[in-house]
Amino acid sequence: MSTAGTTTAPGGTTATAVMPSAVLHEVGDLRIGEQPVPQPGPGEVLIRVAVCGVCGSDATEFGRELVLARPPVALGHEFAGIVEAVGEGVTAPPVGAVVVSGAGISCGECKPCRQGRTNLCRSYSTLGFAHDGGLAGYVVSPAAITLDVTETGLPLDTLGLTQPMAIAVHAVRRSGLSAGDDAVIVGVGGIGAFITVAAAATGARVLVVDLNDDRLELASRLGAAETLKAGTTPLAERLDELGMDVDVFFEVSGSAPGLASVLDAAKPGATIVPVGIQRGEPALPLGRWTLSEYTILGTVAHVFRDDFPEAVRLLGTRDDWSDIAGEVIPLDAVATDALQPLLEGRSTQIKTLVDPWATEARAAVHARG
Repeated sequence: MSTAGTTTAPGGTTATAVMPSAVLHEVGDLRIGEQPVPQPGPGEVLIRVAVCGVCGSDATEFGRELVLARPPVALGHEFAGIVEAVGEGVTAPPVGAVVVSGAGISCGECKPCRQGRTNLCRSYSTLGFAHDGGLAGYVVSPAAITLDVTETGLPLDTLGLTQPMAIAVHAVRRSGLSAGDDAVIVGVGGIGAFITVAAAATGARVLVVDLNDDRLELASRLGAAETLKAGTTPLAERLDELGMDVDVFFEVSGSAPGLASVLDAAKPGATIVPVGIQRGEPALPLGRWTLSEYTILGTVAHVFRDDFPEAVRLLGTRDDWSDIAGEVIPLDAVATDALQPLLEGRSTQIKTLVDPWATEARAAVHARG
């Protein structure tokens, strides 16, 4: 997408500017080193990365199989930073602006793009997988998916949560959930926590299911009206006890038991949103789905125009996100302290943030001012 930057070295010689980066070369081969600083082309901006989140998709590409990544590529698609330079034709955001960037690059011309469904673009590609991403000192992003958030006053560490929040906003928007509805969220992980925030913000009554007591307590702080520890009372029974006639179920765990509990609890007319990716080939009771007139909705990625502004707004509704992302790690710890724990299901944080310029771990800053 871009070419290397240059600087003038002592004595007037020209040197190529370099930056730290975490580049995936193949499954299991993530190399921390330096690479040339890119320069923005027409319609692009150069962002100095302040913080970049790590998610399950990054872990899958690193440790299991290449699904989206086109190595060699710097990983990272959840980042915030400051505009360092702009390419030809860019009038906004300006140099110096605090920005968050979408992940998906769309053509703007195909049928889904014309319909406003840019996440389904026929030539969709992603920063951090198809193009170098935010696990680096600098990243080039199209200005069209870069949002100037300077005036929000939100800390950069908080803004590093924008992309996963936008995923949640998109899923909730797709579901049609609204004030007065009942909703169930199964799984309070890296996306389920944000869906809890987005769902509660609609004015719906939300019940959250998880195996972990600490995550259920977190869900309550995020807006859940009710919680249920998985493996105790069956979901259908608990909903009857509460008098909840659920309009929308979000299955976020990606587990077979999670999906089975939803199908057992869903009453005719319910909407089911399988956010978590089911592995294997789950049984599909199509006859029951038809006779119960379920609405089954897929959801993927986000629509920058619609979902990013709302995601930033929601991040501004809490004073402290330390219970979601309390620590920021340096780039050289990303494999051992972020990707591997995600693969093994032992992450201690809902969201792990990386500061590509840091030399040691630090506490995340979420306080304004």
